[in-house]
Amino acid sequence: MSFDFHNMSVDVDDPVELWGSGGILAALERGTIREWSRIAHRVMDDPWGPVSRDLEAVIAFSRPIDDDSLIGEGNLDLMEGVIERARRETAESERDTVASEIHDIVERSGLARREFAARIGTSTSRLSTYESGKVVPSAALMVRMRRVASSRR
Repeated sequence: MSFDFHNMSVDVDDPVELWGSGGILAALERGTIREWSRIAHRVMDDPWGPVSRDLEAVIAFSRPIDDDSLIGEGNLDLMEGVIERARRETAESERDTVASEIHDIVERSGLARREFAARIGTSTSRLSTYESGKVVPSAALMVRMRRVASSRR
């Protein structure tokens, strides 16, 4: 099966990345749950990647001004929710990764938390928020943390 859209033809078995926004639009208008699922999986794999960006464009373009839209408002909301969920889960995972790295850096330094915090120019309570993932430090502070830890080895 292929999606014909304007001057392009995309086979549904082609990688979703090759569909472009036209192929994604055609899949949402005329496809089945199989194609929708493939789009959603690519968005979950790469929430800010090309498929996600194409899907965002399709959603923005397809929001009905009147009742002539071929894609229902609920379906657009569903796909928008896929993007939001993918980005939220990825951001949470990245936050956890940074927190874990900070914890490891502090442990490798061999310094007491109070001394480590002082050496990076912050308080012990703020360092705790970094280690728990409640707050994500700047890139510059991450570099400083790594430098302090490696100077102690």
